[in-house]
Amino acid sequence: MSTQPIGIFDSGVGGTSIWKEIQALLPQENMIYLADSKHAPYGPKGKQAIIDLSIKNTDYLINQGCKLIVVACNTATTNAIEFLRQNYKTPFIGIEPAIKPAALNSKTHTIGILATKGTLSSELFHKTAHLFASDSKIMEQEGHSIVELIEAGKLHSEAMKALLEEYLRPMIDADIDYLVLGCTHYPYLIPILLKLLPKSIKIIDSGEAVARQTKAVLTQHNLLNPSSKKGKSTFYTNANPEVITALLGTSHDIAYLDF
Repeated sequence: MSTQPIGIFDSGVGGTSIWKEIQALLPQENMIYLADSKHAPYGPKGKQAIIDLSIKNTDYLINQGCKLIVVACNTATTNAIEFLRQNYKTPFIGIEPAIKPAALNSKTHTIGILATKGTLSSELFHKTAHLFASDSKIMEQEGHSIVELIEAGKLHSEAMKALLEEYLRPMIDADIDYLVLGCTHYPYLIPILLKLLPKSIKIIDSGEAVARQTKAVLTQHNLLNPSSKKGKSTFYTNANPEVITALLGTSHDIAYLDF
């Protein structure tokens, strides 16, 4: 099974930010990425709807022979990963906002979190925040319309810049020194955020930590690909493939899939 692919799914193209981190750490691994852009964003949907979509994505990836599945979506992780782990034998890696490192390193004891409604309202998010950031002030901001703009290919639009300026101003005024990105779409905002934020504010996301955890779980289950050759990655989307192509370039195998 070690040469079989890693499966990755997200409510769209955002989880490709996680794919990049895993590919950088484990270049020999084969991967299948599933972008459920037709149903993006997952954030406003109810818990059961998110579980149902996660089951659909998981079943497809398992049918493709995936040896491990990365739920590259904060909303799906916080709402569905417990169900997935209880009902499938395949190992799962989830995504959580990086509250712990932000809270532990904050000097102002004030951190900002930009995330989807589904993540901010989840039980797992509140447990993590209480556990690691009980002595910090958390400025939560729901990222209305950010995912929709990215999925529409409008990452660098004036509308995006205006939204981010609106969302960041209260955080800057509150003297945050860490901004936690709580959605896998959001790392693509970093070049814009760096222009809008004071240099004293550090931006943190979960990508590298997820890649390290993926390697650890593959090692634990003796599933690391022993090949010295670069692995193959295939990307599937149920929306316009040009959106992923714009993020990743034309050198990747990107296909439309009706699911």
